[in-house]
Amino acid sequence: MLTPSIATVVKMLEDLPEETQSQVVEHLRQWLAELEEEAQWEQSFARSQDKLYQAGHEARKQIAKGKSKPLDLNEL
Repeated sequence: MLTPSIATVVKMLEDLPEETQSQVVEHLRQWLAELEEEAQWEQSFARSQDKLYQAGHEARKQIAKGKSKPLDLNEL
């Protein structure tokens, strides 16, 4: 289904030279791919929230019990 917004963009593109149309389409493809990748990352991050919360909770428990030591970046 062609929305009014998409129809407007198509009409704008039709007035451009073919080479410019190709460049615009390539930019749109790249931009859409980035949007999709970002959406996938956000979904993945959202699914990991419980695990991150549990890991943080466990770390706080270990600290409270004295079973942890400060991170020494020189030991990495």
